[in-house]
Amino acid sequence: MSPDSYDIAQVSHETLGTFDVPEKWRFVWAHGWGQNRHAMANLAQSLTSFGGHVLIDFPGFGDAPAPSEPWGTADYADFSARLLKTGEAAGPTVWLGHSFGGRVGIQLAARHPETVDKLVLIASAGLQRQRSMLEQTRVQSKIYTFKTLKHLAPVLGLDVDKLRNRFGSADYRNAGAMREILAKVVREDLTDVARQISCPVLLIYGGKDTETPPEIGERLAELIPNADLNVLDTQDHYSLLGDGRHQVAKRVRDFLQS
Repeated sequence: MSPDSYDIAQVSHETLGTFDVPEKWRFVWAHGWGQNRHAMANLAQSLTSFGGHVLIDFPGFGDAPAPSEPWGTADYADFSARLLKTGEAAGPTVWLGHSFGGRVGIQLAARHPETVDKLVLIASAGLQRQRSMLEQTRVQSKIYTFKTLKHLAPVLGLDVDKLRNRFGSADYRNAGAMREILAKVVREDLTDVARQISCPVLLIYGGKDTETPPEIGERLAELIPNADLNVLDTQDHYSLLGDGRHQVAKRVRDFLQS
């Protein structure tokens, strides 16, 4: 199933605010991996006076059926472009993506620049982590051990699914039918894609984030021509959408008014 053939009507979404004031913004909220549109709702509520808000479930998340083939972030971006072009009429559009939603936003702004006027990346993924030699050794050792045990599973009577659950990340363990998509997405490096973004970009990262640490934001800020990086020292990957949302909302308001 290609992005062009996925039925847009199957995508669950919610709207907040008003879309009938041309000079106000249309906000499109894109959630992270393993989440759904509700994860972005509290933050969206903080910005309702600035325009209309659309909170979406990506295909394969929330109430939206999964694609029938493994999509990458470019596929999700192509689908999102279709969605934006058929959605609620409004003024200029700002895409706000958290983590995985940021990956898609990077692709969307580069591949379909006509659909996005401003881009907000919150704890966005998209670049490969920079790890210390010790961390790299641990990761490679874990991968080697899993592959070895998987190869020996028929001889040793091991359950391959249990091995995946033991050695895989929490996202991988919980991905179910989305595992192929997850595996494809985490291998991507959007370095060259980020360089193609022409719209203004606000990068917001939590200083205590261990999933997408601020160093990713620092590198994205160097790659994207018109980007501004904000690091909120006391926040982590998920508190940016929770207790820290008022700090995030202030940065977004300043960004929209700049």
